[in-house]
Amino acid sequence: MVKRFFVSIVAVYSLAFPVLGQINDSVQTPKISPRSQNITKSDTIAWVDDKLMVDKSADKVIKNSIPFKPDPNKAVLYSAIFPGLGQIYNRKYWKLPIVYGGFLGLAYAISWNGRMYNDYTAAYKAIKSNDPRSEANFRIWGPFVRRITDPSQITDSEITTYQNSFKRNRDSYRRYRDLSIIGAVALYGLCMIDAYVDAHLFDFDISPDLSLRVEPQVQTDPFAQKSFGVQCSFKF
Repeated sequence: MVKRFFVSIVAVYSLAFPVLGQINDSVQTPKISPRSQNITKSDTIAWVDDKLMVDKSADKVIKNSIPFKPDPNKAVLYSAIFPGLGQIYNRKYWKLPIVYGGFLGLAYAISWNGRMYNDYTAAYKAIKSNDPRSEANFRIWGPFVRRITDPSQITDSEITTYQNSFKRNRDSYRRYRDLSIIGAVALYGLCMIDAYVDAHLFDFDISPDLSLRVEPQVQTDPFAQKSFGVQCSFKF
């Protein structure tokens, strides 16, 4: 009897010991990894900075996803500050060669016509002086009349002809110079207008379906008579 009771206690203990061991393992204190034990204040700050950088990059992606829409007031202001800046702001870079090519051409025209105007003005003044045949005066207006080498052989009628010629050339080059200046000012204003209008029409929808259809049309009047014609329709 005692032996049977002892065997029963041993059997119960052997069955209960694994269960108690599992319970003890499940409620034991969690282990802290060596890395987590070494967390310092600087590590926390670095983690926060990384988090902020991720947020900033996300904001940047969101901002970059917004379509670009230029401001017309800024576009005309930039173009007024310097020609071509408005086109750069509107991202119409293909217009820059046209703008700067036009200004370079007009600048050359102003310089050339201004130089010729000054030369013919000096020649006209020299030949209109009291002694146009003097060496000093002939050195000024002589290069414009290359076939003459000896000013003493020039007649008064020829002097008068040269005076009229120099005067016409002077007036012509002055007019061309003034027109070139006016053209440069007009191009400057045109760049401002183009930048302003282009900014307004930047997101204007130009559909590829825009078309003009021309087709024959048959109409019947109330008296059952047919009339033929051509119908034009715009699709937009």
